[in-house]
Amino acid sequence: MNYRNELISLIKENSSTEGLILTNISSLKFYTTTQISEFVSIIYEPSLCIAIQGSKAVGFGDEMYSYSSEKYLIVSTHIPANVRIEEASKEKPYYSIIINFTLEQIYDVIKELNDDLQESKHKILQKSLCFDVLDDFLLEPLFRLLKLSQRKDNVEFLSNLILKEIIYILLQRNSDFFKQYVLEGNIANQIVKAITEIKDNFSQSINMKNLSKNIGMSESSLYNNFKKITTMSPLQFQKKIRLEEAKQMLINQNLDAAQVAFEVGYESPSQFSREYSRMFGMSPKAHVNLLKDN
Repeated sequence: MNYRNELISLIKENSSTEGLILTNISSLKFYTTTQISEFVSIIYEPSLCIAIQGSKAVGFGDEMYSYSSEKYLIVSTHIPANVRIEEASKEKPYYSIIINFTLEQIYDVIKELNDDLQESKHKILQKSLCFDVLDDFLLEPLFRLLKLSQRKDNVEFLSNLILKEIIYILLQRNSDFFKQYVLEGNIANQIVKAITEIKDNFSQSINMKNLSKNIGMSESSLYNNFKKITTMSPLQFQKKIRLEEAKQMLINQNLDAAQVAFEVGYESPSQFSREYSRMFGMSPKAHVNLLKDN
């Protein structure tokens, strides 16, 4: 069986519109488009990302990556990135599969396997994303997961079993990558805690002293290692989160820019508009109108 072709067919069957498509499996999403794009700013969640047809560029800090149907992308935590669809057309749309997971799910599989719960062999802090070869060993359970998404009974229960299998496969190839993020005491695990705290409280001011104390790290070490993993300082990361949240609120809620500015933690609407324009290239109103038109 050609699993790539089968996956493309399944996505096509379940994609009546372009854009992000939710399924009845909470952790599984599709993204489809027939158009190449300019770079857009996003916040990745912990996930497995597969461009099953077409290709995508990912800008992470000063580095640029490109991947297509021969590779998959793993993202270990919430990180900012700039992405661009490089290959898509009406004849051959861009199709991607996104599977969200939590680091707790990764840890549970490691523990269940009685794997060596020691620190990663890599002493140098690795980036929070990695690429690997996509082959039938991973494509086969992906195919079963997509087939399952068409059912209505016991979907969440059964999908969790397949997701555990997928995580197992990822661990066979990327064990050290995951361990540095899930095991207590590792620097990356401490930074993930800081990322989570900032993300969960994005509208509040960051107290670096308290944050570093909460994760058991000095302020200078927190700053330096946070930047290694996210390519940003904690304050820059918070600003990115605030502006991404603001974009979603402007699109999905009946609020004006001033109201949204206060909701996401800005004290000055004019400062919010300046920083929004700097990040997205246009004013909040113009940007939202463009997104809604598209």
